[in-house]
Amino acid sequence: MELDNQRESENVEDLRGMGVGAGVGSLGIGGVVIVIIAAFLGYDPSDVMNVVQDVQHQASPAPDASSAPRGAPGDSLGHFVSKVLGSTEDVWGEIFQKAGREYRRPTLVLFSGATRTSCGMGQAAMGPFYCPPDEKVYIDLAFYNDLRQRFHAPGEFAEAYVIAHEVGHHVQKLTGISDKVDAARGRASKEDANRLSVRMELQADCYAGVWGNHAQAKGQLDPGDVDQALAAATAIGDDRLQKAAQGYVVPESFTHGTSEQRVRWFKRGMENGRVKDCDTFGANPL
Repeated sequence: MELDNQRESENVEDLRGMGVGAGVGSLGIGGVVIVIIAAFLGYDPSDVMNVVQDVQHQASPAPDASSAPRGAPGDSLGHFVSKVLGSTEDVWGEIFQKAGREYRRPTLVLFSGATRTSCGMGQAAMGPFYCPPDEKVYIDLAFYNDLRQRFHAPGEFAEAYVIAHEVGHHVQKLTGISDKVDAARGRASKEDANRLSVRMELQADCYAGVWGNHAQAKGQLDPGDVDQALAAATAIGDDRLQKAAQGYVVPESFTHGTSEQRVRWFKRGMENGRVKDCDTFGANPL
């Protein structure tokens, strides 16, 4: 990517290294004793372990976001994601302005291991995610190591695509789509709720493509960058992930879409850069 002339967003909170207290990732001696006793009494140790960790998380001090460094971090990867966020702000700001609306910029939170959010405890194992109540995108940058090594999807644009996808969820929040889908999921069966989730995720992929189209027009993409994003979209399709994890796929349990679908919708947004082309909820088939 060519981001040398791209400004860095000031809407970045760097919580890396701040931690959330001693309980995260470790039960401690007291917790281990509780789990052993519970197992002896016939309870499922994994269930008890989750409860103990939740209690520890609640009891441990949360990072003070107000004292966290805000703005571009000092390391090279921090500078990179700050520029990517700045690019998404510029693109979506222009799109919203043309539609007669104001784009409210999200905050990108960098954390290590775990952090508290308005959506509950965020864990690195969850991967990058967007929390609608606080309008923040959360990412442990160690995920990029997984993207390169585990998912075999290296490259700066692949990394940028991850952020652009989560920003796509923020756009859904601002346009009211998230609230409508959440309400519909609350009334739906589990399988139907999963289908709605798939449409949400594919639309965020398409919105990432919309950003990519405008970033390309600004001269921010190099030859081969789009292929990097397509490789990332392919690697994290539900079918690919389930096949690798358990040897078979369960389509009714999909929540993000197949590799083919994720690639198709990213490419659709990338093709013309038009938001109206991203109506996954009216599309049949996906």
